[in-house]
Amino acid sequence: MPGIHTHVSHVSSSVRTSIPAVWMRAGTSKGLFIHEYDLPSSKNLWAPILLSALGSAEADKQQLNGVGGATSTTSKVAVIRKSKTAGVDVDYTFVQVAPDQAQVDMTGNCGNMASGVGPFALDEGLVNPTESGQKTLDIRVFNTNTQQLLVETVHVTPDGKFSENGDYSIAGVRGTASPIRMSFIKPVGSMTGRLFPTGAKQELLTVKSANTPTPFTVRASLIDASNPFIFVDLSTMPISYRLSEPSSSVSLGIIEEIRVAGAVRFGLARETAMASLVRATPKVALLYPGEQKVDTGAQGNGPDIEVLAFSMGKPHPSLQLTGAVCLGAALSIPGTVAWEVQHQRGTDLYRHVSKRQSSDKISSTFSTFKWLLRHPSGLMDVEVDLAMHENPEDSVETVSVFRTARRLFEGKVFYRL
Repeated sequence: MPGIHTHVSHVSSSVRTSIPAVWMRAGTSKGLFIHEYDLPSSKNLWAPILLSALGSAEADKQQLNGVGGATSTTSKVAVIRKSKTAGVDVDYTFVQVAPDQAQVDMTGNCGNMASGVGPFALDEGLVNPTESGQKTLDIRVFNTNTQQLLVETVHVTPDGKFSENGDYSIAGVRGTASPIRMSFIKPVGSMTGRLFPTGAKQELLTVKSANTPTPFTVRASLIDASNPFIFVDLSTMPISYRLSEPSSSVSLGIIEEIRVAGAVRFGLARETAMASLVRATPKVALLYPGEQKVDTGAQGNGPDIEVLAFSMGKPHPSLQLTGAVCLGAALSIPGTVAWEVQHQRGTDLYRHVSKRQSSDKISSTFSTFKWLLRHPSGLMDVEVDLAMHENPEDSVETVSVFRTARRLFEGKVFYRL
């Protein structure tokens, strides 16, 4: 299957080799950042190298023979090159290395890892400030997995490097750092070409299940913005799920059954057996109304919606950045499951909206929606710019979120072939 590479290891007779690499914390993920010129020219040859480097070559769940951290959020790779495309600074390919099997997945993007691309590019000299004393720099990053563009605004030190220090914090990471503004430009249709690939803003998804007595139905929105996501109204989940812990085998089995059924509805796989081979996309997230409470933060009323996302067969400890982008878009368009779940709070939607006029010769109205999401590790702000088109498929102009990043070590990573 395109984008999926499985490798059979022969480590016992292998030779130790190394390539230059940087280990970074990017958002709430950690992974290797590698120059593309240090890897083989064909992406088909990357899998054995990266599997060995991360420690998954022998399907070791602990990744003890590599630098991976034995979770999906700490078993990632960003491959970066200086772009040859006009108006783009660097190209970035994301590789999800399975922490429990010898498989890599390049079918989707990772927004958290993307937040480290700008800092890496600046520190490695792939981009440079345009003037002396410049304090911030916009870096245009093209994601090769989804063929989409994002703009990262990073802070710059007096000597032209990435400025890590600052007072901004993100949920799931202790301490503070400088904020990195991540603006996803026209993120609709990352894998399917459409915001609503099935043509419906929401639908009843029927799922055949080995974990429930009979097939079950959930209310869901299948949305593709930065990554394809299946957003499910938690209240419609089967009783078997609601009586189990989210990390139990029954719950995770039900989530996987929803994911593969959704993959077929998305058109990403012809049938469920094929969908089960691609674990990274689409992703599943359960939605429920945010708590109504007085809050001292800028939003004033607490989170607009609460979300529990899943990644590579496990509950996500926070929320994928691409999930925040996709959920922000879903919250901003009437008729989606996210829109309706948010309305269950009984709050005034228009406290979120500001309108502005474009500066283009043909003036059109834009609306900016600001949302506050709660995930298992805390809160996340999302800002969505919509152009007021009659067709919502064309309305999502940009979705912005903030992350932080830190360079942890640099040198050579070893692998065996």
